[in-house]
Amino acid sequence: MHDRRSFIKNLGAATLATGIPLTQLNANRNPTADVNVRVGLIGVRGMGWANLSSFLKIPGTSCIALCDVDSSLLERRALELESSFGKRPKTFNDHREFLKAKGLDAVIIGTPDHWHCIQITDACAAGKDVYVEKPIANSITEANLMVEATRKYNRVVQVGQWQRSDPHWIEAISYLKTGVLGRIRQVRAWATVNYGKGFDVVPDSPTPPGVDYDRWLGPAPARPFNQNRFHGSFRYFWDYAGGLMTDWGVHMLDMVLAGMEVSSPNSVMAIGGKMAFPDNAAETPDTLTTVYDFDNFSLVWDQYMAMGTSPYLEESGEPGVAFIGENGILAINRVSWKVLPFQEDGKYLVEALPPRKSSVNPLDEHTKNFYDCILSRKDPNCTIEMGRDAALVAHLGNIAYRSGKRLEWDPAKGIISNHSKVNSYLTPSYRQPWKLWNGS
Repeated sequence: MHDRRSFIKNLGAATLATGIPLTQLNANRNPTADVNVRVGLIGVRGMGWANLSSFLKIPGTSCIALCDVDSSLLERRALELESSFGKRPKTFNDHREFLKAKGLDAVIIGTPDHWHCIQITDACAAGKDVYVEKPIANSITEANLMVEATRKYNRVVQVGQWQRSDPHWIEAISYLKTGVLGRIRQVRAWATVNYGKGFDVVPDSPTPPGVDYDRWLGPAPARPFNQNRFHGSFRYFWDYAGGLMTDWGVHMLDMVLAGMEVSSPNSVMAIGGKMAFPDNAAETPDTLTTVYDFDNFSLVWDQYMAMGTSPYLEESGEPGVAFIGENGILAINRVSWKVLPFQEDGKYLVEALPPRKSSVNPLDEHTKNFYDCILSRKDPNCTIEMGRDAALVAHLGNIAYRSGKRLEWDPAKGIISNHSKVNSYLTPSYRQPWKLWNGS
């Protein structure tokens, strides 16, 4: 059994599923600062803007194009970039025209989930490298198509599950892989978030000036404009996203897959609903417990809106993961990680570790890795397959909840094997004229 000293001594060579050394992530890796990677952003609000801002910290980068359906926001962002960098990017309403921008090397996709598949397959076909927000898609079929397009066109695609580049998480997962906790029998992951109150039903209303709402809907069903479905709160409607499960869930579930070195469950079942706020505007559940069978261990996912407590760790309202072994528990969130040892005959079975704190900006680590891989043509820290696997697990949980069934997953066929009708959830029905990518 390894002790804490040997773990710390060997930590520099520890790896996550990508095989990237921790020391390499912290090294000054900018030998080609004069190389200019010209990037464009689709979806200029929220995480899209955060991702671009992080990427532009890297010497040798520039933003030459922006695309959004909100013309007033688009203009404001263009002016911000012009003020900061002295050059105004070109602006577009249609991502297809955006992809034709002269000199564009890479694309950041920060649009709602239901748009990701169309935009990434178009970007790959146009020869662009891509940083895509999580979850990579709003369905399992779309996620698989995104993997296919990435590999067909030999593109570098980084998924925004940035724990994969965070030394804090890499250190914790490396500790797990020393084996000191013994056999892991269960993993628990959770999102017990502080927010969620006051999402009241509001009437449909006119589309805000300057917003191309038909293009915002894209492949999703036609509906009258409603403010609750727009911008960040789109996440709580099935047409566009999957609630907390595909928002926070893919981040935490991705770390479960990395730690346990697995990609898909054998079965899944879920129970929950709109139990805290039954009359609010959301379609997705505010309370959900999902149980997955992975052969040698079980995974339990818990989500609670507006309940700011978290198990195992002190930080209130922080989603996290706990690996429960024979000798103790490893608990991790974005702020800290620690070990809770079990006891036997008055002795700890494993050395207790005090909470270890995160010390870097992990998003900057992730965008820097994307930049490096654009130049090297190597796979990034969070590959499209890793994004697909995390999305698969999350979507299966939501499908189990929505169908009310215990589902068995066949990874070879890519189907739910014990309830054939439930497979209808795997593939979205696109609104015309939008079509699922057909491989060409």
